[in-house]
Amino acid sequence: MHLCCKGCVKGVSKAVEQSGGKANCDAKAGTVVISGDKETIEKALESVAKAGYYGKSDNEALSIACQGGAEDKQVKTLTLSGTHLCCGKCVKAVTKAMDATDGADAHTAKKGSKTFEVSGNFNAKAFIKALHDNGLHAFVK
Repeated sequence: MHLCCKGCVKGVSKAVEQSGGKANCDAKAGTVVISGDKETIEKALESVAKAGYYGKSDNEALSIACQGGAEDKQVKTLTLSGTHLCCGKCVKAVTKAMDATDGADAHTAKKGSKTFEVSGNFNAKAFIKALHDNGLHAFVK
């Protein structure tokens, strides 16, 4: 999970706590341990995605199910919202995702952006996967 700064840690913790769970964040390791019963943890994972973060679960029965609505098709532009972009390191994570996506060549993400656009000639679902690989989540507008 993307936890580059105190703003990221606070955002994840708030998302988990709003769903009734408890979060123990380790920014250096990029991990979050969510405590609660199964239903609470499922709600917390959904809340984490809605807050703009993504992480892989070590429990096969519990994971972030939301995939952001991206289709498995080539696009020239993709407008996204909901990504946590509190600082320059968050924006760098978007750049890393873009660089890891064949055909994506530019993005408009900035610190504090509510929405941003990715452009080029690339697979929309591949970009969301690359964003997930960098610990962030987004929703297709």
